[in-house]
Amino acid sequence: MKQPEPYILEGELREPGSKSSSQLRAELRIPAVLYGPKIEKNVHFSISEADLEKILSVSQTKLQLLTIDGKEYKTLLVKVEYDPITDRAYHADFYVLDPETPVKLNVPIRLTGIAKGVRDSGGRIFQPLRIVRIKVVPDKIPALFELDISDLGIGDSLHVSELELEGIEPLDESTRTIVTIAPPKSDKVFTSALEEEDELDEAIADAEQAAEGEEGEEAADGSGEAEGSGEPKK
Repeated sequence: MKQPEPYILEGELREPGSKSSSQLRAELRIPAVLYGPKIEKNVHFSISEADLEKILSVSQTKLQLLTIDGKEYKTLLVKVEYDPITDRAYHADFYVLDPETPVKLNVPIRLTGIAKGVRDSGGRIFQPLRIVRIKVVPDKIPALFELDISDLGIGDSLHVSELELEGIEPLDESTRTIVTIAPPKSDKVFTSALEEEDELDEAIADAEQAAEGEEGEEAADGSGEAEGSGEPKK
């Protein structure tokens, strides 16, 4: 299983109130905070907006080697807040990984191969689950999960239980469907059933994201586990 390559990142230490957030953003820098199970006091710093955008552009698990004031930290970007008008990032949270402390995060799923149901029968790929939630110690964090769909025919599916999960605890139900090969559009009954399942999955995901936001706030106070995401929330 491929593990993520950490992004090398430089941060500038800052004292809260030493320079306003608006001043930092005018300098194309983003206020940020660093915390974790072995960090006694939250560390306030800033990073360049360009560096943050590069991190967010990667469609894999986002790990960083962050240097602040000569100290190096292995971190996970866990939260990014955005201005509702400009849609520019205005604050970021980084969690310092501890080798013995599991973290919860979302990991993207990549499909590989061409399903025989698509190639031979004109079927369509229907993927209701593109990100899976897991709990794992830092040295086993995967960059992404890959699933080969080459052998799938019309009506065949793959589920969370079929991911490579050695040393990893999935937080999504093992029976959740990741991908199904749907028949051509003419089969309206089958397509309607898939759409209903997709709507249910979206409702579950929304509930999980709400819980994730609450747990992320607990982690910032030092009272909960970190919640990371392949795509930090707006």
